[in-house]
Amino acid sequence: MTSPPATPPEPPGPTEPAGPVPAAGPTEPAGPAPATRTMVLWCPDWPITAALREHALPAETPLVLVDRGEVFASSPAAREDGVKRGLRIREAQARCTALVALPYDPSLDERTFEPVTAAVETILPGVQVLRPGLCAIRVKGPARYYGSERDAAAVVQQTLAAIGLTDVRIGIADGPFAAEQAARATDQLDDDVEQLVVIPPGGSPWFLGSYPLEVLEQPRLAVLLKRLGIRSLGDFAALKASDVRNRFGIEGAIAHRQASGLDHRSVVARTPPPHLDTSADFEPPLARIDQLAFALRARAGEFVDALREAGLVCTALQVSLHTEEGETSARRWQHPRWFDADDVVDRVRWQLQGTNASDHGLTSGITRVHLVPDIVEDLGDHADGLWGTGPDEGIHHGLARVQSMLGHGAVLTAIIAGGRLLADRRVYIPWGDAPAGRSVKMPVKDRNQPWPGRLPGPAPATVFAEPVPAAVVDAHGNPVDVDPRGLLSADPAFFSAGPDDGRRPVHSWAGPWPINERWWDPKGRVLNRFQLVDHSGSAWLLLLEDHAWWLEAGYD
Repeated sequence: MTSPPATPPEPPGPTEPAGPVPAAGPTEPAGPAPATRTMVLWCPDWPITAALREHALPAETPLVLVDRGEVFASSPAAREDGVKRGLRIREAQARCTALVALPYDPSLDERTFEPVTAAVETILPGVQVLRPGLCAIRVKGPARYYGSERDAAAVVQQTLAAIGLTDVRIGIADGPFAAEQAARATDQLDDDVEQLVVIPPGGSPWFLGSYPLEVLEQPRLAVLLKRLGIRSLGDFAALKASDVRNRFGIEGAIAHRQASGLDHRSVVARTPPPHLDTSADFEPPLARIDQLAFALRARAGEFVDALREAGLVCTALQVSLHTEEGETSARRWQHPRWFDADDVVDRVRWQLQGTNASDHGLTSGITRVHLVPDIVEDLGDHADGLWGTGPDEGIHHGLARVQSMLGHGAVLTAIIAGGRLLADRRVYIPWGDAPAGRSVKMPVKDRNQPWPGRLPGPAPATVFAEPVPAAVVDAHGNPVDVDPRGLLSADPAFFSAGPDDGRRPVHSWAGPWPINERWWDPKGRVLNRFQLVDHSGSAWLLLLEDHAWWLEAGYD
């Protein structure tokens, strides 16, 4: 967003007009209702603040958050060395050799901003989160309760300072748009201690008049208005509302009302989420797994019952174990259906399973167990069937029992993943884990990606665990090959699978279909696929790589 003017303009005096008020002609509709007095709280560089808090980094760390190879956000220390948004990560590291690069996680922004919102809701009701790091509140009620708008803002700053958040900018104006610009104008104040800008009622049009068009965050509209000679929000607000709507449509009309200080939006208070997580504290600490499981069973039942009362079930659970030595073991567990009390206790036992510290990483007794429902779903979507879920439930409990005895990775289930070769698409993951997680051997690739060269359906019924060596020859017994241009040396006439397989006549064939994996890498692979049908009518899928034939799969 474009920076605001160097200093916020002085509000109009008692005898000064509050802003341009177009005269109503005979066909001009009545003006809109006045905008709601709004307080906006802005936490500058919130993605950076969230990352610094999550990773316990000092505030002066030169930090960048990387999204798809580019800088998404940079800390003030990094910006001093010329690191800004949109740079490639290598260029950013060249400008700042001490740069710390972390991947950008949008969920982290939301998760770390939740305590801020909860703290504000304890003193001011009706908070609307516009995005992580930015929220709006109707200020009329708090101003009457605390005495004035400035007093209400001071209480907010004191409350947030108590939880360690001191850099909070507050703007108060008519409507969320003007209040947000007022909050951002605190960056330009000479006195940065107060961090507050209050625009008097009716002064928002005059305050916004000198702002550039870019603050509307409508690039196409801004370019078009500049071509018409309109450079600022004041110039745009001076146009007749009916003319703007006829020329620029509904989006232009909304932008015109924002530029005029008549924000159409109202503050919609959020409904605070129910408190679903739970903790169990143990004094003295518990050093044995069976003791911990017995002591936790009642709390696990309360945890599941509270979810049911809220009409929810938990399908992903975060378990954190704390010891008397200050150690912490945290793990996220998935469930193929949903967690009941026994499942919760089992996951805690599995997390501590083992006879030595290397199995679970903890060396002292457990003082606290914290359970957080990471993913919750509607209870109605997981209701039992008309005749119950006996077979499915029996299978799950049986496999979960084996998994508890042999280890989490000892019971696997097969899923179809992304990839070009059939062997790459068959992946085994631990029972109960989500397909989007990590498998035992490799990350699970997204099957919805394009994957050029992927075999279309129907898929073969039999896929060999390892490709079987094969031979394909022409009518004269010469090996069949493919040149760099994708042309066959001769038509396939016979093929065999393995040294003990006899020569089979080829009744029909199709191909080649090239597969070029990582063409930019010297270790990349170039393959060609073929489908062959022998004299008995059986169909086979073969691969040709480096002049060698391989049998990949067979069709039934």
